[in-house]
Amino acid sequence: MAQSILIVDDAAFMRMMIKDILSKNGFDVVGEAQDGAQAVEKYKELKPDLVTMDITMPEMDGITALKQIKEMNSEAKIIMCSAMGQQAMVIDAIQAGAKDFIVKPFQADRVIEAIQKALD
Repeated sequence: MAQSILIVDDAAFMRMMIKDILSKNGFDVVGEAQDGAQAVEKYKELKPDLVTMDITMPEMDGITALKQIKEMNSEAKIIMCSAMGQQAMVIDAIQAGAKDFIVKPFQADRVIEAIQKALD
């Protein structure tokens, strides 16, 4: 069975880019969210194998959402997505339990590598 993934990003274009990469590589994108609050709700509802989470979003940022999801499920697998120059936030995210991070603009092979590593 294909592994299920929830994509979280406030930019529809970025969600579409990740979804395209994942679908072409045999992953099942089960849902999308545009902010951290939605991400937490969708995680509860869908229980995906993995979440790709943008760091900077309105309503609730990715690090806060990461912490809330980790409180619900300490085994949750979350990969953070960030633009260049957000190293401090990436470090916070890794310390809060993120498995890895990918940098925008996305490179398909790096996205797949990070996801496969997190799911193994």
